[in-house]
Amino acid sequence: MKTSKPVLVAVGVLAFSLIGFALYLQHVKFELPCPLCVMQRYAFATVGLISLIVAALPRSVTKIGASLGALAALTGAGIASWHLWVKAHPAISCGIDPLETSLNKIVTAELMPYVFKADGLCSTEYEPILGLSTPQWSLIWFSIFAILLIWAALRQSR
Repeated sequence: MKTSKPVLVAVGVLAFSLIGFALYLQHVKFELPCPLCVMQRYAFATVGLISLIVAALPRSVTKIGASLGALAALTGAGIASWHLWVKAHPAISCGIDPLETSLNKIVTAELMPYVFKADGLCSTEYEPILGLSTPQWSLIWFSIFAILLIWAALRQSR
């Protein structure tokens, strides 16, 4: 019987690749990440870590692990959806507020500020990528990951 491990590895690699692309946007294109962007990075990292760890574990834990990864992807999709709502309502901003302050005090933000430090405003408009904004792309990728991970979890139950 074929396994879901290649799908899990692909999801993990893609999730970390998307964080890499976000770092490119931040450090090369100078698009400062807002608190919601950083939360999406945490969600991508969680999806990636869970997927890669589950791919390395025995098949007996694939269903539970893929389900946890799907939950992380759905959480990321929720954050991306909220980010889109904030962008559609410019009067609302998640800028310099308690969310940014608390995110920037997390250990990972202090150890790796180039990845997890929030410096921007959520309502800032940047150049679209192939016609879509960054949170729109995040929502698409989180949705794809959720579908793939749910498929991997259900496949293991057979």
